[in-house]
Amino acid sequence: MTASEFEQAVADLCERDGCQVSRVEGGAGDLGADVLATAPDGQRIVIQCKRYDWTHKVGSQDVQRFGGTCFAVHDAQIAAVVTTSEFTKPAAEYATQCGILCIDGQELATWASTGPAPWTE
Repeated sequence: MTASEFEQAVADLCERDGCQVSRVEGGAGDLGADVLATAPDGQRIVIQCKRYDWTHKVGSQDVQRFGGTCFAVHDAQIAAVVTTSEFTKPAAEYATQCGILCIDGQELATWASTGPAPWTE
């Protein structure tokens, strides 16, 4: 699965769970937002997707870059980083401080197979 296919798969999960996806666009120029959606309750969701293998964890710098844009630029009410891998401890700690959800590979597999969306729990 390519990075673009992973972003689309995450967007598809959002749609399956009742969200209205307004944009799926990764790569340069996305300002950290790979998926923009609206939750069924009207909250704005901004998701950064990181398709990494298990040996490459999402680090603090990745989450900090996203944290710098998800709320200020994209007006997120729900901000999440979704990865096929795991998060380093500093990345998870930073995310917790800033109100960013960290969805690792195991949580992603659960979301994909049984749901619900991680932000509804």
